Amino acid sequence: MHFTKMEGLGNDYIYLNCLEKSPEDLPGLAIRLSDRHFGVGADGVICIKPGRGGDFSMEMYNADGSRGAMCGNGIRCVGKYVYDKGFTRKRCLTVDTDAGPRRLELSVAGGRVWEVRVGMGQAQVGQEVELEAAGYHCAALPVDVGNPHAVILLNSPQEVENIPLETIGPLMEVHPALKRRSNIEFAAPREDGELYVRVWERGSGITLACGTGACAVFAAARRQGLCGDSAKIHLPGGKLVVGLEKGDLYLEGPAHTVFEGEIEVGRSTD
Repeated sequence: MHFTKMEGLGNDYIYLNCLEKSPEDLPGLAIRLSDRHFGVGADGVICIKPGRGGDFSMEMYNADGSRGAMCGNGIRCVGKYVYDKGFTRKRCLTVDTDAGPRRLELSVAGGRVWEVRVGMGQAQVGQEVELEAAGYHCAALPVDVGNPHAVILLNSPQEVENIPLETIGPLMEVHPALKRRSNIEFAAPREDGELYVRVWERGSGITLACGTGACAVFAAARRQGLCGDSAKIHLPGGKLVVGLEKGDLYLEGPAHTVFEGEIEVGRSTD
């Protein structure tokens, strides 16, 4: 099977060309390919399929095989994939997702896409809830940006760094107060007024970046008066820009191809 490994701020996915045919058992395939020892290694798998109304559609699976509705870093790489491979010459296109259609604007240099801006729709910020995990207590703002998030706003980036995310992340992900299995973001304002974030992604664990998570943090921080109509979001893998345009969120950041290859998918289980 041919695959393309791509990343946005280190949030890496394996891309499959499913424009004509999709492989069987995509959840199982996502688990197999995402394994960083026995597979290619990634935060998940994204299948690029014909559009259901837009130009293309994306079907996303997390590293544990669970289905994801939307991925901000992943969809930017979809835009790069279809343009760089010659499936479209459009620099403005629509990609259908399980969270609805998303409009992409591609920045091209030397015939290649290097940055993508995505229209992310609107964020729904809920009422604050109290969470407890492994003795850690905090208040979180539930935010829906096509998938569910819980944002915990702290006072400083150092506090964010000190959070034992590998311990409390998996517990908070399934916390009953959140109603739905959620992505978890710890965030704090920096001295320069920008925001620093660490992420626990449901189904994938700690990741270097999360596009929808950056949007959720922006929406929560704006609700609390910590930023204006746009903000730079710093994650361990790099920086994203999130803002509002005509009432809708947009997300802007880089997209890179890491490598391409072939992998056998029918190995023996003996």
